[in-house]
Parts: sequence; C-alpha cells; structure tokens
Amino acid sequence: MKINIPTIDALPTAAQQFAADVVQKNRATVIAFYGAMGAGKTTFIKELCRSLGSEDNITSPTFSLVNEYTDAEGRPILHFDFYRIENLQEALDIGCDDYFYSGNLCLIEWPELIEDLLPEETLKVTIKEETDGSRSLEY
Repeated sequence: MKINIPTIDALPTAAQQFAADVVQKNRATVIAFYGAMGAGKTTFIKELCRSLGSEDNITSPTFSLVNEYTDAEGRPILHFDFYRIENLQEALDIGCDDYFYSGNLCLIEWPELIEDLLPEETLKVTIKEETDGSRSLEY
C-alpha cells in the first residue's frame, strides 16, 4: 500500500489512515521505518502516536535508544532509534528482543542496523522524499 503525503498539513490524515489500516487492525505490532536521513521517519512516528491518542512528548530516542509513550487506552507504544548503535549487542543490552515479542506496539527507526534481530512478522515501511518535496509511505 502507498500513502502520499503532499504537505506537512496532510500528515495527520496520513497517520490516521496508517493507524486505521495497520495498528487498529492489529496487522503488526513491530513496525520498521526505513528512509534516508531527513525523510520524515520521526515526524511521521510523532503524528502516528498522536493519532493513537498519545499525549506524551514524542521525541526521537537517538541517545536513549528507546522511549515509551502510552496510547489513549494506556497501552505502551515503544519508539526505537538505532541510528547510533555500533553493534547488535547494544540493541540486545537494552532488551530489544523482549520488547519486540511483548505484543506492545514497537516503532523502529534505522531498523537496517538491527535487521537480524527483527521478528519475521515485522511490517517494513519505507518513507521517501519525492522530488517535489512531498513524502510517500509504502508498506
């Protein structure tokens, strides 16, 4: 499936569409976001968390590796950013395998750095900046 995001103003609608199609239908609990630096991974994840009812301050977990938020029902949303890890052991040291198999929603930035640790049923999402400055989300 492909979602086009023509402007930043269209982001809430795109996040709601993705949440309705993937998260609320329980199609995936581990979602890996692929994309170049600046493609909009963190921005989309922030809006996705908001669309799920999170009132937390959504920030990139670049230095902590994982942030935990809650959705409108009080369920955990785990947000990972593996950009700065140097090896798989760092991901294992924070217990990522326990998180990934917890049944809680796990949103992962820079998953290519931990590809071997991702569950088989991980939903892979690619965010791409188009030549006109818009974004596309494919999954």
